[in-house]
Formats: sequence, structure tokens, C-alpha cells
Amino acid sequence: MSSAQADPGGSEPAWRHALSLFGDIKYPAGFQRFDYVNPDAPKGGVARTISIGTFDNFNVAVMGVKGQIAQAAMAIYDTLMSPSQDEVSTEYGLLAEGASHPDDYSWVIYRLRKEARWHDGKPVTPEDVIFSIETLKKQSPSYGAYYRHVAKAEKSGERDVKFTFDVPGNRELPHIVGQLLVLPKHYWEGTDDQGRKRDISATTLEKPLGSGPYRIADFVAGRSVRLERVKDYWGANLPVRIGQNNFDELRSEYFRDNNVALEAFKADQADWITENSAKQWATAYDFPAVTEKRVVKEEFPINDLGRMQGFVLNLRREQFKDARLRRAFNFAFDFEEMNKQLFYGQYKRIDSYFYGTELASSGLPEGQELEILQTVRDKVPPEVFTTPYTNPVGGNPEAVRANLREAMKLLKEAGFEVRERKLVGPSGKPVTAEILVESPSSERIALFFKPSLERIGVTTSVRVVDDVQYENRVRKFDFDIITDIWGQSLSPGNEQREFWGSQAADEAGSKNTIGIKNPAVDALIDKVIFAKDRAGLVAATKALDRVLLWNFYVVPQFSYPYARYARWDRFAHAELPKFARSGLPTLWWYDQDKANRIAKRS
Repeated sequence: MSSAQADPGGSEPAWRHALSLFGDIKYPAGFQRFDYVNPDAPKGGVARTISIGTFDNFNVAVMGVKGQIAQAAMAIYDTLMSPSQDEVSTEYGLLAEGASHPDDYSWVIYRLRKEARWHDGKPVTPEDVIFSIETLKKQSPSYGAYYRHVAKAEKSGERDVKFTFDVPGNRELPHIVGQLLVLPKHYWEGTDDQGRKRDISATTLEKPLGSGPYRIADFVAGRSVRLERVKDYWGANLPVRIGQNNFDELRSEYFRDNNVALEAFKADQADWITENSAKQWATAYDFPAVTEKRVVKEEFPINDLGRMQGFVLNLRREQFKDARLRRAFNFAFDFEEMNKQLFYGQYKRIDSYFYGTELASSGLPEGQELEILQTVRDKVPPEVFTTPYTNPVGGNPEAVRANLREAMKLLKEAGFEVRERKLVGPSGKPVTAEILVESPSSERIALFFKPSLERIGVTTSVRVVDDVQYENRVRKFDFDIITDIWGQSLSPGNEQREFWGSQAADEAGSKNTIGIKNPAVDALIDKVIFAKDRAGLVAATKALDRVLLWNFYVVPQFSYPYARYARWDRFAHAELPKFARSGLPTLWWYDQDKANRIAKRS
């Protein structure tokens, strides 16, 4: 199907083999494969990965709401479209052979491939697609927010599904509908081996039916999952699949603790490990296999996303409703000393909700960004227009004392005062804060912050809980302070509503863990979503970023521009594309010669 194939009468919008938000489409209709893959990559071998935590669920529909999802469950499904990793926000047909939408983006039609099949051999149908979006919107706050503007999904042809949107002009909607995880309706409406009717609203450890390149072969609940490559996978020869998914097996071993996971990796019980700890990366990889070059340490540039990571101050707690208290917490945080003591100076302080991208605000607003901000001028802090946002800088006693003086000045302005070394709010109630964490690495950071908060009179505690309890408390927003991370694509859009939108603040399990209900933020999110071109998107995103920063919703933490991996040297890959990071495991393959050279696995 060509990228501009219209009906003979010329009255219908063109069918497209690919969709891109704003840029040009690199690969033309009829392309054979992505440039960055090795079409001759050998199939075979086993890749063993490490996951931290546990799992008790394979049902992706309730992921983030009930139970702990096994990430392997995501690998068994295909989506309507598939992204390329050498372009920004461009996707090509996978389950769908093409898409069609009008110039006002008021609807989109996806046409399924005739050959698309579930692992049981039954065809993927429009009914499956409709069932999927309706179910995911109902069961998941995240999907509900992401697809809230999809007003209707209906069958419009033998293999066609039409999605109608509630408003025109949202150019992202046709694109993100293509990312839909398609679930098998007949499976979920059927019965299991014991004759019990399946319930898609509940967690399950029954191996689900998929359509993708892998299926779940076996597992040990909470401990391990083994995926096997589907040898007769229907989409193996599609242009978006050639040269990928080369391992016969993917095994994921779960560990509750990062230190235990590292010891398992050293003992060759896993093939690669992701390292998120700067201390571990600097000190823990000095074992013989590294010296002998049987284990390779490698850093891969992160070019595909931005991020905000910070201490979340839960606005649902009365004491955190005052922005001056929140800002005082930022003045109390001595990042520079933490970076020196805990992280070997490897990190940079985050100063944007879109850190690491061109979307990050800086300096003072001007041009189109300023015009956008003028529309919410009466609803945002005046500093948005007058003062570039910067984080306080510590690192030495003089700077720390100056920051603490500024914190106390803000607190006094807000009606807080210190009585008997305890900070007391305007109501006379002491200010207390429990920092909730679920891992030793997070605990180290919280314990470093604790004495700084105590210096401004905040009674602070650090509570360590297991993964399940942590997830349950976060879903219910039952915390004072947590650390949260928001990954940002290079083309932000509808997901911003779930991150910062007022509606999401009351939806259990949403990513608006902060609890933001701000009409200016809501208005700027709309500006992002309805941007008409790339320049407008960048300007609107910078405006949103600036308003989020000047409300001091989080105490920003730190970031590192590379993904750190260590691996046993048994694998190979072609040259990795710009936005793939490591490309593990999709773009790699098992290299038997390398494996022989470093000796057998234990």
C-alpha cells in the first residue's frame, strides 16, 4: 500500500503505510527492512536477563492497577503499528497494513493485514481491536487517559477499524491509536482449562494468548519467566520485523535486591545486567571476568527520551499545598554533596521536566512560547516571566547555609515557624514527612536528604517497604514523599494529561502521583496536544515545563545521559540506530564463536 494511495474517486483520504507526527517519513512504501538491522542475523541461542522485584500477573489490561505485571507479558503482543528507531515519532504497519485519516485528524481507519494471526492460528480481527481499546480504557487509568479522546471504535470494513475522536485537530491521536496493544477477544471471553470463564478485570497467572514474536513457555511465579520464539510467527518476514527477535529463548530471572542480582550476574546466572547505581558501576565491576574481557561494560547514549526524576511532594497532604514550603524543601537539598559522596560525581542535576531534550525550557520565555504563556498569565507564578528557573547550588558549607537561610525566609513568609527545633505550620500543627522507599538504593538517597530536612525543622522519617506494599500505597496516593520518574518522548502529547492533568489526580494508579490540579497546567497541556507543527509543539512544551518548574511540585534529583550495561560477551549486533539505546534484546543475536571463546556457562 503506497503512502498516498487514494480511492479512485478521490473523495477519501489517502492510505498511508506509515504515520509521522511532524517530520518526513524515511522509509517509502514497499521498503524491505530498516537500515539498522542485520537481515542475516542468525536465529537461535538463549538470552538471560535480570528483573528486580517480583510478579503475580500476566494480564496487561490491569497493569499498574492490580498485581505486579511480568514485563515479559508485554512481549507476546503485536500493535497496529511499529516504530522505527532511527526517526522521531514515526511508525510503520505491523498488524495493520495501512492507515487513513482526514486533514483535520477527526478520525482514523486502520486496515488489518490478512495474514495477521494469534498464536492459536485464528485471525486478528476488527472485533479484537475494538475489544482491546474499550477494555484498556475501562480497566486502566493510564490507557483511559491516553485514549480519552477516542469517542468511538467501530468496524468499517472486512478488515477495517475506524476510530472517531471527540474533537478534531489532535494530530497525535491517529498516531497513538497505532500503538494500541491488541488483545484476543475470543480468548478473554472464553474459558480456561478448568472450564472457568476468564475475567480480564482480574490478575492471572494463566499463560495468555498473544500474536507477537514470542510466547510464554513456562514460569515460576514471582521468580522467573521463559519466553520462546514463535517459529511460525505470522509477521516474521514483515519489513518492521526482519533481522529482529533473533533469540530462541528469553529468560527473565527476578531478584528482590540489586546486590543479589549483581552476584547472580557475576556467577554467570544471567547474560546481562542493567546498572542504575553510580556507586556500583564505579566499584563493583572489578571481578576477574571483567579483567579477562569475558564480561563487557558498556554505556549507550540515551537519545530517545527526556525525564524528570524527583522527590514527589504529595499535594493531597495539606502541608504541601503551599508552594513556598515545597520550594524550601528544594533549598534544603544539597545535590552537589550527595553527588560527591554517593555517586562519584557522575550525575547532573535535573532542571526540566523534559531534561535531555530540545523541549526543556531555559532562560526567559520569548517568541511563540511567550505568546502561549500570556494566555495563562493570571494563573501562573510571576517568576515564570521574570526569572530563569535554576536549582539551588550547594556543595560547600557557605552555600548550604545560604540555601537554608533562603528556605527559612520562605517558610516564615508562608506562616511557618520553628518551635523547640520543630517546624510548625500556620495551624500550629508540626510539619512531618515520611519518605517512602522500596529499595536500598532509594533508601540511601532518602537518608541523605533526611538530615537536611531536619535542619529546617521538618520531622522526617524514612520507611522501607517491599515492592507489593510500595505499589499499593503509591496507587492509592498513600504517602508524603516518594521518588518518581516520568519518561518523556521527543514528541509529547496526550500522556501529559495523565502525568499532570487535573482529572488524573483523583484516578487511583495514575501517573499524576503529585496530585496536580492546576487550570494553567491543563490549558498548557491542551496547547501541547493540539500543536499544529513541530515549532508549536516545542514552544508549548517549554511553556508547560516552565510552569511546572515554578510551582515546585517536586524536588528535582539527577540524571545520567547513558544507559549502563554489563554483559557476558556472547552476543553481537549491527550498528545501533540513534534512538535504540542498547537495542537489547531485539536487535542483538547469539554469537556462537564468542560464546565458545569465553567458555561454557556455569
